Amino acid sequence: MGKLKLRLAKAAAAGLMALAAPAFGGGPSLAMLDQLESGRWELRERSGAAAQRICLQSGRRLIQLRHPGLPCESYVVTDSPGEVVVQYTCRGRGYGRTEIRRETNRLVQVQSQGIVDGLPFVITAEARRVGECTGA
Repeated sequence: MGKLKLRLAKAAAAGLMALAAPAFGGGPSLAMLDQLESGRWELRERSGAAAQRICLQSGRRLIQLRHPGLPCESYVVTDSPGEVVVQYTCRGRGYGRTEIRRETNRLVQVQSQGIVDGLPFVITAEARRVGECTGA
């Protein structure tokens, strides 16, 4: 009887792990974001805010613009050659929904909204590769 319980517990744990795995680790590939050129990108928000420059090693960095580097759980809504939509939750820090539409591998349109540290944010921007990353 003990072996059966152990097998059932292992099967249940494996099932839960599969359901809890973030979208980046499995499931849809987000290949469109992986095709974006790495380097220095300029993010120009339509709100008129000053342009922001970021160094992108991967286009996936554009998903969490207001939650950079945080370990967040993600759910891929759309994963197509021209558009990616991802919803994510950063426990205790907020959440977001980001839509990225590719025009070229050097130019994308980004829309993102959500909550960060209890405050709402909305981003509507164009991101364009402007050169190589420099510095340390």
